[in-house]
Amino acid sequence: MSILCVYHVSTPDTPNKVLTHADDIASTLAEQGVGFERWQASTRVEAGASAAEVSAAYQAQIDTCMTAHGYAQVQVLSVSREHPQKDAVATGLRDEYRHDADEIRLFAAGRGLLGLHIDDYVYTVLCEKHDLLRIPAGMPRWFDLGEEPRVVAISLFQTASGAVAQVSGSDIAQHFPGLDD
Repeated sequence: MSILCVYHVSTPDTPNKVLTHADDIASTLAEQGVGFERWQASTRVEAGASAAEVSAAYQAQIDTCMTAHGYAQVQVLSVSREHPQKDAVATGLRDEYRHDADEIRLFAAGRGLLGLHIDDYVYTVLCEKHDLLRIPAGMPRWFDLGEEPRVVAISLFQTASGAVAQVSGSDIAQHFPGLDD
């Protein structure tokens, strides 16, 4: 089940709002310019699948999104408990970063916690299989894989250069609950 928690930056231990219904999550995020929808995929992949396997399994859906929205770059995050560099991957994603291009992020398997830092608020979204988010360019974010990662996420970007994460240097992500907290 997807869960959205909304925090004021001054109270990272106590959410102002906790939502579990997809429509409520979508409308709350839409107020901030973020799209959220549940997407039913007919393809099955397992965490730890290679980027090539994930891309091949979702090629029709990727092509549709890229054509409809003018996206040009695909990145695949596929991490399982057995991934030899899971700790290094997780650490890099837990720091606040932003992209210079809009991003569509589709969760194909597993789960992860996406943090969005918007003005004086932090929106954390527990994302699971079938969640699709549209995140505007420049929005600060982080992604927590948890202690025992299991996730496959496909990200689409408008440009290759826009897909490069730019770390903000802020430690705000460290103040908010992570996936396993």
